[in-house]
Amino acid sequence: MSGVLAGRRVLISAGPTYEDIDPVRFLGNRSSGKMGFALAAAAVGRGASVVLVAGPTALVTPGRVRRIDVRSAAQMREAVLSALPADIYLGAAAVADYTPRVTAGEKIKKSGEGMVLELVPTADILAEVAAHPQRPGLVVGFAAETGNLEHYARGKLEAKRLDMIAANLVGVPGSGFESDHNALSVYWQDGQRQLGPTAKTRLAGELLDLVAERLS
Repeated sequence: MSGVLAGRRVLISAGPTYEDIDPVRFLGNRSSGKMGFALAAAAVGRGASVVLVAGPTALVTPGRVRRIDVRSAAQMREAVLSALPADIYLGAAAVADYTPRVTAGEKIKKSGEGMVLELVPTADILAEVAAHPQRPGLVVGFAAETGNLEHYARGKLEAKRLDMIAANLVGVPGSGFESDHNALSVYWQDGQRQLGPTAKTRLAGELLDLVAERLS
């Protein structure tokens, strides 16, 4: 298949992770997975071989995409690292930063008192991929922020040793989590580009064209 990513292997993580508290409760976030799934479809359309590691979502798998379903941050880490090597990694998933230290085997019953939930940090999948012996040629992170977008995005870019980072503001009506539209500010070491606002399906294509440009 022809295209700007023909012959390339693209690994994408998408959606949220759910960190179980007990058999009926979990810690989660508002990620829908729409951006990651749009990236998978756009990558296939540009000739790439695509592996999509997806957190809990009801979205339909794009055609010709190999999908691996996971639930927790630990499962996503295992699936992503096991799917290497790849030419490009797009870490679009909203991976939980913390997970309960202990998952109760039975439903925790409500009492009249407060409850303290002890949390521990999850593994930093993006940083691990960037430091991996089989590091992809281009590692792209994502950042959802509520303010100081460039400051936090560039900090993440440097701290995790990424090649690019695509950042967006959340809490903006008609954009971000759960929306079909978004806008991205994309940063790399010596440059940046603004994409959108537009539909996530179109935005995914614009981002992948930029990724192909930077990879070459």
